[in-house]
Amino acid sequence: MQLFYTNQINIHNNQFTFSKEESKHIIKVLRKKEQDKIFITNGLGYLFETCITIASDSRCTVSIVEHTQQSEPEFHLHLAVAPTKMNDRYEWFLEKATEIGIQEITPIFCNQSERKVINLERFEKILVSAMKQSNQLFLPKINEPISFQQFVSKNFEGQKFIAHCAEDDKKSLKNSLVQNQDVLILIGPEGDFSAKEIQQALQQNYTPVSLGNTRLRTETAAVVACHTVQLLNEK
Repeated sequence: MQLFYTNQINIHNNQFTFSKEESKHIIKVLRKKEQDKIFITNGLGYLFETCITIASDSRCTVSIVEHTQQSEPEFHLHLAVAPTKMNDRYEWFLEKATEIGIQEITPIFCNQSERKVINLERFEKILVSAMKQSNQLFLPKINEPISFQQFVSKNFEGQKFIAHCAEDDKKSLKNSLVQNQDVLILIGPEGDFSAKEIQQALQQNYTPVSLGNTRLRTETAAVVACHTVQLLNEK
């Protein structure tokens, strides 16, 4: 199934017209024509089966045949991950986490972060592309970047973990998770969290965890954490 995305479609629509750019892609590049089926999601769990009624490269219009709704996961997975020095590594994490299944991402700036500027608009486009490629119906939410100190001072419901490399007493993430409960995991920058940051997280009732016996890059650690949570919650 080839999936298209727009946040402008909803269950009250009888028809929908794509933007000029998307219309050109559908008609000129994909060579779609009248009566061809188009599948669309709004990123909120809905799948719309539509049929092309106007096959113009400047105005592709579809009629909505039917829609279905996918139920939301029983748990909410939120990763707070420090941006990496090489931007493409963070983008790789965003892509893979979306394919695996994640609900929310927050970039956090830490004491030892080497990158302090991100392009949130580009990150959002990567999430949309990965959602469509993997036929997901829920678009992950990516938040504005925030400092570590501000983030850990916020209130969160559910399980809270910090994955760090310090030689402290830590359990593995897979042995600490509880099924079907909301999960928030902190992943630090290349230089790891500072001792002060780890202490701040512990004071806010974050549980220190290990992601394995090897030292992982930031983006790898984030993907491993995401996959571990999803595996534990598989039915």
